[in-house]
Amino acid sequence: MSGIWVQVVQFILALSLLIILHEGGHFFFARLFKTRVEKFYLFFDFLFPFSNILPFSLFKKKIGETEWGIGWFPLGGYVKIAGMVDESMDKEQLARPPEPWEFRSKKAWQRLLIMLGGIIVNVILAFLIYAMILFVWGQQRLPLSEMKQGIMLTDTALARQLGFRNGDKIVSVDNKKLRYFDEVMPEMLYARTVVIERDGAKQTLTLPEDWIGNLSKRGIFTYSFPAIVGEVAPHSGAAQAGLQKKDRLTAINGVATPSFVAFSDAVKQYKSQTVPLTVVREGKELTVPVKVSDTGTIGFKPGGDLEDLEKMGLVKLVTRKYGFFEAFPAGVKLGIDNIKGYWRQLGLILNFKNGAYKQTGGFISMANIYGKVWDWERFWSITAMISIALAIMNLLPIPGLDGGYVVFTLIEMITGRKVNEKVLEVATTIGLVLLLCLMLLVNGNDVFKLFK
Repeated sequence: MSGIWVQVVQFILALSLLIILHEGGHFFFARLFKTRVEKFYLFFDFLFPFSNILPFSLFKKKIGETEWGIGWFPLGGYVKIAGMVDESMDKEQLARPPEPWEFRSKKAWQRLLIMLGGIIVNVILAFLIYAMILFVWGQQRLPLSEMKQGIMLTDTALARQLGFRNGDKIVSVDNKKLRYFDEVMPEMLYARTVVIERDGAKQTLTLPEDWIGNLSKRGIFTYSFPAIVGEVAPHSGAAQAGLQKKDRLTAINGVATPSFVAFSDAVKQYKSQTVPLTVVREGKELTVPVKVSDTGTIGFKPGGDLEDLEKMGLVKLVTRKYGFFEAFPAGVKLGIDNIKGYWRQLGLILNFKNGAYKQTGGFISMANIYGKVWDWERFWSITAMISIALAIMNLLPIPGLDGGYVVFTLIEMITGRKVNEKVLEVATTIGLVLLLCLMLLVNGNDVFKLFK
């Protein structure tokens, strides 16, 4: 299976799992309070949000009072709860007197739990996934103090525009001292200054307010790593020299290359020449002749991860293992930290001055997060992150989302009076149109980025 299909399969698997469990949360509380659920669908069996356009399913089967099915429009899923104003806009049912098994006949606190059911499941699921990640794989982090070679620019144009250079060492972000590399970018999103160390001297870089809008999926920098062979291009100089995966290239023509950046810069000086290349393979050093192309490359993609660097003795990672019972409170804490981080990012997106809204994306962006090689730790980590994102997005007070219904129910609980069903219908229609516009915006961003 090729890389792109690995991403697609992972995304569809994760999305289907999250939709089923989210809607299962609504289903659980509805049945707990003896409310009839007429439909339970993975994906929509109509052109969302227009319930009367192309209404058909790929599969359906009625079991008891509920029709279980798979829709053709893969934009989400839904449960149709009897007596509730929802995306199906079933006005005929609502025109009749309420029945005791309908949503509108239930007490306000019961309706509140039914509407919060999906969000509750999403949050609990994220906590459980994080707990199991910590139990199975533990937590591995790169201390900034271990980044002896500093940073390596990934988006060279933007990074240089902001003032960063290869080899810079991060000292602080907005005067906040950080311990680990994975803390840097999340803090930089909200920062105005970054203190770096360059050639033994400290410098303060001032970040413009709108720099976030220019971020690419590559980020602006990563940790500097040595020139380790990941993949060799056929018929290239690297292939002819017999380079193998995980070879470390330490010098070219006698010039030491302690980092991938240093190697890339050095090899450009020998365009169209054959020069000696020093290679470390399984702890042994050897020298091989390599043909440099006329563009100043030898034909390999860099490889190696943090664990490889640690095995080579180049960095010392901080690794923590968790016991089974110890992992659960740690998973909850990690989940809460990520919920706080997502709320901060949401606030960032709503501040149009910084251009962060340009970074929003839809299904293509979410699929791209998954790697082109199947990695279960990465898969579950991303799935937990998306589960939190779904919980928070559904909590937004927009009619048509769970949060919109929650707001109306809270108003009823506070005032003691139900919101008029006609008001609910109009508000839901407006909310669904707004949701459609938001989906067009974020997925349109994806399409724009592809062409860009």
